[in-house]
Amino acid sequence: MIRNKVAKTTHPRWVHLWVALAPVALAAPVGAQQLQEALTQQVQVDRDAAAAQNELNQIRERTQDAAGRAAQMSADADSLERFNRQLEEQVRTQDVEVASLQKQLVDIETTNREVQPLMQEMVDTLARFVELDVPFYLDERLGRVRNLQSLMNRADVTISEKYRLILEAYQIELDYGRTFDAYEGRLGTDASARTVEFARLGRVSLMYRTLDGSETGYWDAKQKMWVVDSSYSRAIEKAIRVAKGDDTADLLTVPVPPPQEVRS
Repeated sequence: MIRNKVAKTTHPRWVHLWVALAPVALAAPVGAQQLQEALTQQVQVDRDAAAAQNELNQIRERTQDAAGRAAQMSADADSLERFNRQLEEQVRTQDVEVASLQKQLVDIETTNREVQPLMQEMVDTLARFVELDVPFYLDERLGRVRNLQSLMNRADVTISEKYRLILEAYQIELDYGRTFDAYEGRLGTDASARTVEFARLGRVSLMYRTLDGSETGYWDAKQKMWVVDSSYSRAIEKAIRVAKGDDTADLLTVPVPPPQEVRS
C-alpha cells in the first residue's frame, strides 16, 4: 500500500520534467541548422579569403616578375651601352690604324721610288770599284756583282731583301781590307793563264808565286798590271806560309804602291 502511494505521488514529477525538456528538444534542430549555415558561410568566407589571397599572391608574383624583368632589362641595357661604347672606341682605333697604314703605304711607295735608283747606283758603284780594285778573288767578286745587277730587275724580290744583299756585298768588300790570306787562283786570262799561289795583305799588297816557285811577282796598282820580280821571292814565300798558318807572324817585306798626292 505504501508503494502504490509513492508511485502515484512521484509520477506527476516525471511528467513535468518531460514537459520542461520538450521545448529544448524542439529547439535543437533549429540551432543545429543555424550552426550549419554559419559553418557553411564561414567555410565560404575562408574559401573566398584563400582565393583572394591566392590572387593577391599571383598579382605579387607577377609584379615581382615584372620588376625583375625590368631590372634585368635595365642591366642588359647598361651592358649593351657599355659594349657599344667599347665598339665605338675599337672602331675609332681601327680608323686611326687604317689611316696610319694608308699613310705608310703612300710613304712606302714614295720610298720605293726614291730607294730603287739609289740601290741601283750602289750596285753600279760596287761594280766599278771591283773592276778598278786590286784583282783578288776576282771571279767571286764579279759574280756577286752580276747577281746583284740581275736581282735589281726582279719584281719577286722585295726592296728590303735587295737592300740587305747590297749592304752584305759592301760589308764583304770592307772586310777584305782588314784580312790577310793566301789562296790558289788563275793568273791571266789568255792562253798563257796559269794556276799560282796568291798572298793578299788587305788591299795594300797582292803577290803571287807559281806552284813550282820559279816565278814571283806582285800587282802594281799604279800601272794596273802584274809585275814579275824575283827580289820578293823569299818575302812572298814567307807571306804565304804565314797566311796559311805554317809560320809565325813576323815583319814582312812586301811590295806596296808608292804614296800618292792627295789634291783637295
